[in-house]
Amino acid sequence: MNTPNNKNNITEEVVRYVAGLSRLSLKKEEISGFCGQLSDVLGYIDQLKELDTESTQPTIHALPSMKNVFREDQIKPGLSADEALKNAPSHKGTLFTVPRVI
Repeated sequence: MNTPNNKNNITEEVVRYVAGLSRLSLKKEEISGFCGQLSDVLGYIDQLKELDTESTQPTIHALPSMKNVFREDQIKPGLSADEALKNAPSHKGTLFTVPRVI
């Protein structure tokens, strides 16, 4: 794998700190492996920062042919209290009654 040459060297101390925040227990060999992997990731991010994106339009979807498939909101009349309570197992006036949860 061709990894970029970067100055983002992640130390074992940083990996242990992030693992602690994530509530992960890592073995010694895992910690040293993650040092290199995380340094490589930060190197790739540095490469992306070098790209000129000034003329690039922001996108919502990765593919330009994609579009929002949701329908427009439509206002419709709701149920009356009598209709809503018609199948309720228990109600008092215009309110549903449920068992107390405490």
